Amino acid sequence: MTTMKHRAGFSSTARWWRLCRGAVAWVCVTLALGAQAQEYRDREEVAAVLAEVGSAGVDVTWARELLAGAKRQQSILDAIARPAEKTKPWYDYRDIFLTDRRTREGVAFWDAHAAVLEEVSQRTGVPSAVIVAIIGVETFYGRITGSYRVIDALTTLAFDYPRRSPFFTRELEQFLILAWESGKDPLALKGSYAGAMGYGQFMPSSYRAYARSFEPGGVPDIWDNPADAISSVGHYLKAHGWQAGDPVLLDAVANQPPDSLFSAGLKPSQSIAALAQAGLSTEAEADLQTQVTPIRLETTDGQRYWLGLQNFYVITRYNHSAMYAMAVWELSEAILAARLAP
Repeated sequence: MTTMKHRAGFSSTARWWRLCRGAVAWVCVTLALGAQAQEYRDREEVAAVLAEVGSAGVDVTWARELLAGAKRQQSILDAIARPAEKTKPWYDYRDIFLTDRRTREGVAFWDAHAAVLEEVSQRTGVPSAVIVAIIGVETFYGRITGSYRVIDALTTLAFDYPRRSPFFTRELEQFLILAWESGKDPLALKGSYAGAMGYGQFMPSSYRAYARSFEPGGVPDIWDNPADAISSVGHYLKAHGWQAGDPVLLDAVANQPPDSLFSAGLKPSQSIAALAQAGLSTEAEADLQTQVTPIRLETTDGQRYWLGLQNFYVITRYNHSAMYAMAVWELSEAILAARLAP
């Protein structure tokens, strides 16, 4: 009996110690988070951000307190280190977006907003199918717009992701200006791990430069208003040089083209004639002096080749990836075909 009481007493003491230790740990975590917030607020980089937004008319005290409440998110740093465009071959990447369900829901989204899409297409010259496909690839037609607080995403990447710190610092500044000018609650706005927002996943700088309300003179609501999201995507592509009525891609035939042919970047910079001499030609009718981008992607049946035209390049301005642009284009073709099917 004595032994049992002793063990019971020991067990109680151990439980009490574990509770105390847990409480101490919680206090330590709380203090650490507070110190981290204080660190964000007082870091030299933050001072530069505050100076920049202050010069744009933002209340610096408001911005400083907002940044003090931002939280570093390790999951954001983990996610940005492995984007699908850089870790998957084309045939796996394609399977993410070219599905029967995404095609069906693309048709449904188009049908639900047909009048708006027709009007925006008339204004911008961008086909409705391309606008729908971008929204489909970005957020599954508004279904998946991101769960991170934008302020957390941009602060984490601006101050704790050195490789792209300048880019995300500018986006953080644009976000603070956007929130101040619009009166939107910056702590309530959510988006992707990179800070992209709304149906079309606009970065803050893109919102301020290219977002457009469907109704003239309105304030664009890309978060909850599909018409504004459609209008904004169309305007973005037009502003980046979309050529109304022009094709996007030409199929190509390869005759042992050198690997160096495919390392010149995404901007069309080589003529069809020059590429043909180098072993990459097309059977399509086209001006041989047209500047194009040679594209090579890995399919389940081996390498496949295309020549990207100006409109293909414009799609890559949305996301600087040939695989992304190809996914958008192929999804747009699938949605259009399904919508026209009897």
